[in-house]
Order: sequence, then structure tokens, then C-alpha cells
Amino acid sequence: MIAKSQPFSGLGPDVVLDAAASVGFEGGGRLFALNSYENRVYRLGAGGDALVLKFYRPERWTDAQIGEEHEFALELAAAELPVAAPLVIAGSTLFRFREYRFAAFPCLPGRAPELDAPGARVLLGRALARIHAIGATRTFRFRPRIGIERLGLQAREQVLTSELLPPALATSYAAAADALLERVRRAFVNAGPVHDLRIHGDCHPGNLLWNPQGPVFVDLDDCGSGPRIQDLWMLLSGDGAEQQRQWNELLEGYSQFGEIDMRELTLVEPLRALRMLHHAAWVVQRWEDPAFPRAFPWFGEPRFWERHVGDLLEQVGAIDDPPLLQR
Repeated sequence: MIAKSQPFSGLGPDVVLDAAASVGFEGGGRLFALNSYENRVYRLGAGGDALVLKFYRPERWTDAQIGEEHEFALELAAAELPVAAPLVIAGSTLFRFREYRFAAFPCLPGRAPELDAPGARVLLGRALARIHAIGATRTFRFRPRIGIERLGLQAREQVLTSELLPPALATSYAAAADALLERVRRAFVNAGPVHDLRIHGDCHPGNLLWNPQGPVFVDLDDCGSGPRIQDLWMLLSGDGAEQQRQWNELLEGYSQFGEIDMRELTLVEPLRALRMLHHAAWVVQRWEDPAFPRAFPWFGEPRFWERHVGDLLEQVGAIDDPPLLQR
């Protein structure tokens, strides 16, 4: 039985190696833990024969939801898109060893992306447009929708019921979250119906590698149904003028293979707001997993929550302002 609070406590190196051996991988005993909080990820072996083993957090996704993640990645790889797709072994991509579910991926070479290098965002825009073109050909049945219910309303309740939120700040947090969610709801209504499709869902530089040909997408763990702009806005940084310049580069590449509904530009700040709410809820929900207090020690301090409430109120203003990005 897996303890919900510490679901990976029994996943030592011997168990990882035995799990790999159960599907035919030995790796010569070479095992290296990779940076991951939600799941546990290991590189097995060395050189061109190395693999990546991903052990899924219990009870987060169902088998059907993981299956759709894998199917989407395999579709993209079959279209020669630069995506780490799971290995198919004896007709399966998801395996069980003891109480753990895991998948094996090729260890793709690459380095951290330098998005400000000449032409980098153009290449990235082209790749994302091609991903979205395939994402639009089918729909998810089981993967979640990227929207206000899960990322906003549920996140608010998770924080309010957490012992990490200081009681003296509960009322202030609730008021700030409510004001922000009202703006988010209004922004989606004002934007009108935008087309949801299968998207990466968590497309930030930490989920990218870069090789001589361009970007490589290495993690579809948060893929879901949502607007195209969700996969683009997290690749922008800096002040307004800098983000506009970066957006123009992304759009230059994207327009070669796809088209953005420009109404979605009004959703950038609302989507950022949902990410802020969801990230806080994600950490408090995982707090009993020892990896989280080590990685986010400031979540246990009242001053963090004071800043967080202030950030939420500041984001209300960002949504009320005219859209930062223009056509």
C-alpha cells in the first residue's frame, strides 16, 4: 500500500533497477535521478543507449489519462515532431512494478534552451504550430480541460483548507482569489468561444531541450484541452516591449504552419492568474511529500503568503489593463 503523503518512499534504486529489468532493460546499474517533483524520473544507462524512466505519482492521473498522454506523444513523434515519446514494449507504454506505474522514454540529447538566440523563437513557434495542427485532429476523452474550474476554483479551496495558509490571512486570500477569479471569468466571457484543442499544457523553458535542429519537447505530463495561447505565453518574459518583441518572433514562426485567434491574446493574463492560483495549491497539496518542503521552504513562512496575496491583487490589475500583446 502506498502512503498518499509519501508515495515514493519505497522507490529506492534497487526498486527502480528491478522495474527496468521487468521490461527488459538492464542499464549496467547506471542510474541517475533527474530533477522532478510531481513524478520521479531517472536516467538509466549511459551514452546512446540511455533511457529515461518516469514513475507516475499515484492517484494523480488514471491509466486512461496517462494512455492519452502517451498516444498524443506517439502521434507527434510519428509526424517527426521533436517530442520525447514513450517506448512501446510488447504493445504497451505503461507498466507496473509492485505498486508503481512507470514508462520508458528515449534519452534525447539537448541542452537548456537559449530563447533569445537569433531565430530561436521562430523555430519554437513553427514547432508549436505543427503540434497544434496534430492536436486539432482529435479530442481528448479523459485528459482534463485547462480552465477556471480545476485551476482556479478547486485551487482556491485547496489553499483555504491547507494548514500552510496562516489563519490571519485566510480572509485576505479568499477576497483576493475571488476578485481574481471574477476577472478571469469575465475575460473568458468577453473573449467569446475560443477553440480548445489538445495542447502541451505546460510549455515553459524547463520542459524544453535544444539540439542543433531546434526545440525538443520532453514532458507532456500536463497535456490537456485548452486554447493555443496557453502553449505560447509562458515562453515570454521581460517588460511589455520585450514581450511584444518575443511574441512577434513566436508568431512569425507559428504563422508558417498555423493561425492564432487573436481574441486569445486577451486570455494571457487570465491564464497567468490561473497558473498562480494552481501553483500554490499544487505545493500545499504535496507538502507532506518530503521533496516539496525541501524545494519550496518559503511556503511554510507567513511572509510568503503575504506576498502571494499581494501578487494576486496585482494580477487583478494586470487583467484589468489593456492586453499586453498586440497583433
